[in-house]
Amino acid sequence: MDYFKINKNSWDKRARIHLKSEFYDVEGFLQGKSTLNDVELSDIGDVSGKTLLHLQCHFGLDSLSWARLGARVTGVDISSVAIAQAQTLSERSGLHAEFICSDIYTFGRSDIQKYDIVFTSYGALCWLPDIELWASIVSERLKPGGIFYIAEFHPFYDIFSGYSYFHRTEPDIEEQGTYTENDPGEKSTLATWSHPISDVVNALLKHGIHISQIKEYPFSPYNCFDGMEERERGKFYLSYKGNDIPLIYTLKGAI
Repeated sequence: MDYFKINKNSWDKRARIHLKSEFYDVEGFLQGKSTLNDVELSDIGDVSGKTLLHLQCHFGLDSLSWARLGARVTGVDISSVAIAQAQTLSERSGLHAEFICSDIYTFGRSDIQKYDIVFTSYGALCWLPDIELWASIVSERLKPGGIFYIAEFHPFYDIFSGYSYFHRTEPDIEEQGTYTENDPGEKSTLATWSHPISDVVNALLKHGIHISQIKEYPFSPYNCFDGMEERERGKFYLSYKGNDIPLIYTLKGAI
């Protein structure tokens, strides 16, 4: 079964819906709003003049937000609809970025450029069956001294949604809608894989990424799960038996 084709078809449908959603607030972005969060902004710091590769960039709002801060950005995503939208948003915003339609593994075999920063975030890793191959691509794309940074949803939360914390070779196959408030209720097939934090860390270490920090947070910057409580502006929490659930983690390393 061609899981990448299955996921591409679903993300093509999602991209059309997401572009018009309040969740992504494209008009706000075009008026100058950044879609990046304090978590990643404070950890990565100044990107002015640096080359930045954004893996699994969706339709490019975060990519273009980095470009607005002065980075020279390349964004990669499997969805041709999302990449076409990203190119249009680049033109509408006047922010330059290069956008490439490809799955990560194919991109990794064909791209030879090296970057100052490789970045990925929030809901990216679950679409990848082979985390070691992903880590090798991250390593190969970094310049000497280059920084890798990921902000990702914590896989511990997946247990509460009925998924395995630990990796399994075969994916979970489900019929789902999407997570934005304008979900029309139309379901499509999606294939996802679990990756515990230990697998992510060990894969990066194996491929030469020297990890300088790992952080875990009891909140998400997005109101994207049922029952979330916004205790602070832009910080959404979930608890279980009176204890906060870890919702995101970040990892920073260098080559």
